[in-house]
Amino acid sequence: MKKSNKIAAAAAAGALLLTGGLTAAANAVPAPVPAAVPAVDVQPSPETVVAQNRISVGASADAVKAALAKCQADKLPFVTVALVDRFGTVQALLRGDNAAEHTIEAAQQKAYTAAAFGTPTSELAKRINGNGPSIADLPGTLFLAGGVPVKVNGVSVAGIGVGGAPDGALDEACATAGAESIAAAAAGTAK
Repeated sequence: MKKSNKIAAAAAAGALLLTGGLTAAANAVPAPVPAAVPAVDVQPSPETVVAQNRISVGASADAVKAALAKCQADKLPFVTVALVDRFGTVQALLRGDNAAEHTIEAAQQKAYTAAAFGTPTSELAKRINGNGPSIADLPGTLFLAGGVPVKVNGVSVAGIGVGGAPDGALDEACATAGAESIAAAAAGTAK
C-alpha cells in the first residue's frame, strides 16, 4: 500500500471514529419529556356512551366446542369453528383434526357476516343475484351457508361460523348447535 493511501485510510478511520463519538455524545443527552396529556373521564350517559353486550370467554369456548362436537358426531372432523363479536373480532376459534387452512378464514368470515347482518348466512346467500355489485362484495364477508347470529334481546352481538363441511347446510347445523349451547347456558343461569 502506498504512503498516500495509508494516510487517507488513517484519516478516514479517524473521521469515522470522531463521527461515532459525536453521535454517541449527542444520543447521551436525555430528550425532553413531553408534558403528560391529562385523561378525560367521561361519565356514562345514553348521549355519550354506548353499552354493548358480548359473549363471555367461557360461553364462547363452550359454543365452539359444542359446534365442533356436532360436526364430529356427524363424521365431519375437518371443519373449523369461529365465534366472533359483532365487529368481527375473534372470541374463540377451534380447528378440527385435518381441517384445511382455508376453513379458518371461511369460519371467521361466515361468523362475521352472520353477526353483522343478524341473519344466518344461508338466508343472506339467497339475496345474491349475480347481477353487478352486491352485499357479497363487502370485504371480510362470506355469503355461504354456515354462519348463524347470536342475539341478545333481539340484537345481534356475535356470530358463529363453521367452514369445511362438504355442504353449507352441514356447516350451519354445527354452527346452530354452538349457538344453541349459549342459549341453553343462559337459560340454565336464569332459573
